Amino acid sequence: MAGLSRQKQKLLTMKQYFEQKTDDEHSITGNRLIEILAQYGIKAERKTIYDDIKTLCDSGMDIEITKDGHSNAYYLGARTFQDEELFVLVDAIASCRFLTKKKSQELIAKIQGLTSEYKAKQLKRDVFVNNRSKAMNESVYYNLNKVQEGIFEKRTISFQYYDYNFNKKKILKHDGEIYTVSPFVTVWEEDNYYLVCYCNKHEKICRYRIDRMANVKVNPGEKRRELNADEKLAVTNNQSLYSMYGGEERTVTIQFAKHLLATVIDRFGEKVICHQDSDDTFYINTEVQISPTFWGWLFKFGKEAKVLAPQDVVEMAKQQLDDIRRSYE
Repeated sequence: MAGLSRQKQKLLTMKQYFEQKTDDEHSITGNRLIEILAQYGIKAERKTIYDDIKTLCDSGMDIEITKDGHSNAYYLGARTFQDEELFVLVDAIASCRFLTKKKSQELIAKIQGLTSEYKAKQLKRDVFVNNRSKAMNESVYYNLNKVQEGIFEKRTISFQYYDYNFNKKKILKHDGEIYTVSPFVTVWEEDNYYLVCYCNKHEKICRYRIDRMANVKVNPGEKRRELNADEKLAVTNNQSLYSMYGGEERTVTIQFAKHLLATVIDRFGEKVICHQDSDDTFYINTEVQISPTFWGWLFKFGKEAKVLAPQDVVEMAKQQLDDIRRSYE
């Protein structure tokens, strides 16, 4: 039994070494691997090392063979995540506003463990979001888990909702009223997580910021209220921030400066049809919800974007701009 235990220990030690110490730029010869095992008090011979490497390959590890001088050398090739995928994950975590700096660093450290220690150094990121603050506490991280649990189990959830006063203190809305909702989907948008749900109080589909929730609980004895066809459509609409204020859906023609082409594709997708109407401008026909968020998005481009049609929506745009101008008088 002792020999069997030692053999298992050898395989586990080799597996760990290949995962942490080898990659396509750092390989190890059989003789060097024997020396490494000896440091752990594990005896190995060249023939058994080759058999052990084959066993690790049979278990699913992609151990590649290369040359180190005249000797064969080995390294772990394909992993669960490619280096490029890890870079994407780490950058997303580092820039994610709803995660605290501490939680971001913890997650990045775990991701670093998915590659060799040499490649892990390249994954080091300063947790900084330009011109934006990171979350101050980790409650949103656990709120999201509770919300997802409610969605998965098809149960109602309860929570309190808060805002801030001028002293930057959290103030529970409606004197700490308990909101009970039927959760359906979470949405990540504009650096925040939202829950789209049916709200018992308002008797309609609503959307709540998950980081503004407090004391989130799943109600094990309460099944969520299922939706009719119109409510399912409302859930789909509320998955977009541009729809969350319930504006009227209209087909509009919008003209943009030519250099905004990539921005328009980012917003409306690659299927949007862009018509060039001058050397410097193009226009699109698209459906939008005429809401405060739509106007806020459009007006941020200043004179480089404007509604061309229909005329009543053009008049709405003029009215919005007049209201803004008058607020400065």
